[in-house]
Amino acid sequence: MAKYSKKAGDKVEKAMHEMKHGDLKSGSGKKVTSRKQAIAIGLSEARDAGAKVPKKASRKKAAKA
Repeated sequence: MAKYSKKAGDKVEKAMHEMKHGDLKSGSGKKVTSRKQAIAIGLSEARDAGAKVPKKASRKKAAKA
């Protein structure tokens, strides 16, 4: 399992709290209603703040038939 720092957990917790209260906005300014999107925003903010967060998962190429 990937290891996340305490700071990363705090950022995600703050983002989830804002989402539940209807205060979290996405980059386009729209209200965030998705739990997954709130977590992604929290992790992104943690990365920007220099917290220990694993790299984003790379997209896998489709298998050739």
